[in-house]
This record gives sequence, structure tokens and C-alpha cells, in this order.
Amino acid sequence: MLTAMGVPGQIPLIVAFLILALYTYSSGLRAPALIAFVKDALVYLVIIVAVIVIPVKLGGWDMVFGGAEKALATINPLTHAAKGSLLLNGNNQLQYVTWALGSALALFLYPHSLTGVLASNSRKTIKRNMAALPAYSLVLALIALLGFMALAAGIKPIKGDSTTIVPVLFDKMFPSWFTGIAFAAVAIGALVPAAIMSIGAANLFTRNIYKEFFRRDASSKEQAQVSKLASLVVKIGAVGFILILNTQFAIDLQLIGGIIILQTLPSVALGLYTRWFHRWGLVAGWVAGMLVGLVMLYQIPNPATGHLHFGGSAYSLANFGLHSKVQIYVGFSPSW
Repeated sequence: MLTAMGVPGQIPLIVAFLILALYTYSSGLRAPALIAFVKDALVYLVIIVAVIVIPVKLGGWDMVFGGAEKALATINPLTHAAKGSLLLNGNNQLQYVTWALGSALALFLYPHSLTGVLASNSRKTIKRNMAALPAYSLVLALIALLGFMALAAGIKPIKGDSTTIVPVLFDKMFPSWFTGIAFAAVAIGALVPAAIMSIGAANLFTRNIYKEFFRRDASSKEQAQVSKLASLVVKIGAVGFILILNTQFAIDLQLIGGIIILQTLPSVALGLYTRWFHRWGLVAGWVAGMLVGLVMLYQIPNPATGHLHFGGSAYSLANFGLHSKVQIYVGFSPSW
């Protein structure tokens, strides 16, 4: 696939990977921590401007939601049903509630979340960041509105890739100089969490596998070097996933990852809270939750993408033998 400038679409991704690899390899966690200020400023600027300017160009928020509702009411030729609706119906309200709760519970179980917390220089830093988290979450809600704007504006993704819909919207609605700023915000906004994720994975490998099973007497310098190399391997694997696998599957993989990490919550939370539970009982519960969760995921198709398995995270209660079309979030059910 070529970009608008005739450059192969993989080239920008590879360049972004090289930048990410170089600045995290040389500076470690300090690099994403410093650039996060630039990232937050750009994201806030772009989103605030977008939610003000784009609705004005489209004729107001009533036109945005009205146009989005009409676009979602059109029939999907693959599923022979409406593409969606602005409001949740009775079948997916429970799924949304359990998904929101499950995602919130899983958020701080991810290793990269703990990496940022443990790297803080004081308790006050953590409190200050947690106090600002609701404001940042509000920006995420505003980002969701960009999808409605794209539908109302009749924006079409590039070659059916839905992940391109917001960049195309920016390209159509803004002058070229501000479109460049918006694209920079998207790029930097992706690099910062990717850097922290790779560092978190590298630290897990170094401290829990390399030092535990291969080099118990490894020095701090040796552990730092192993972490750098492991971080590079993680980044290369991430780029390989994007280049080789279908983009939609990469998104589905994120949903699967959230479900998998959520299964550690009962055993980890209960195990840290009290020693009353036997450790092998907690492990058995985790194994059971993982197996049940993966089986449930395997049974979920996605007619819109043609996936027969692992097509999403919404599990119909009809699979339990109930006469109901109500859906529930997979991650919320196996080990609870």
C-alpha cells in the first residue's frame, strides 16, 4: 500500500520503530517520561481544536449526531444488518457495563502501568498524576467523538482500514499545516506508551526469567544491558505483528490481552490481601479462568470481518443455553 506521497505504507512505520528503539535504548524510561509532556500538549491542542472546529464546519453538533445516526443505520452487506446505532440496545448494555468495569480493573494490572508507578520519585508524584487522570480520561472521551464526526462527514477509510478514519478526517477538515501537527500528535501519542510497554516487558524478562533462572548473580549493569536487548526484541516483534498480521486482528489481540490480564486479578488481589487462600488454589483458579476465557473467545465470530474465531470480546448468554441475546464481556466472567 502506498501513502499519498507514493511512499510504501510500511516505511513510516519502520522509521517510527527505529526512532522508538534508538531513544529508549539510549535513555531508557527517562525518554518517554520527558517526551510525554510534548505528547500531552499536542494531544490536548489537537483534540480541543477538533471538537470546536469540525462541528462548526459540519453545521453543529445536531448535524454531527444526526449524520452519524444515518450512517450507522445503513445496512452492512456482510452482516445484512444495520452497521450500528448511537445508543446501546438491550442486548449490549450489560456487555458495555461489564467491559467498562473489567477494563478499569485490568488497567493497573498491566506491567507497563506498574513500571511507571514504581519509577516515580515520590508518593506525591503518583498522587498528582492520579488527580489529573480524570481530566486525561475526558480527552479520551472527546477522541471518541471524532468517530461520529467522520461518519457525519462521509469520510471513507483508506482501502477499508478503519484505523485510518481519523487521520483522513483531519486531512479533509484542516489546512495542511495543522494536519501536520495532528499527525505528529498521533505519532508521538503512539510512541510514548509503546516505549513504556516495551520497557515493562523487558524488565519482566530480566528480573523474573533471566536473573531467576539463568544468572542469579547478574550485576545491575548486566541486567540493564539485557533489558535493553529484550526491549529491542519486543519492539521488533510488535512491528512484525503489524506488518504481517491483519490490522483488525491486531485490534482484537488488544481485547484478548485485556481479558487474559484480567484473569490474574482474583488470584493476585486475594493472594496479596490475605494468606488464608492456598497458593495452589489461587493458581488453579487462574488456570481455570484462562482456559474458560480462551474457549469463550474462540467461540466468538465477527461476521463484519469474516473472522470465525476470536472476533471480539462480547459473549452471548445464548451460548450458556439461555433464551437470550444479551451479551457479556468475556473477561468479566471466567474466574469470577
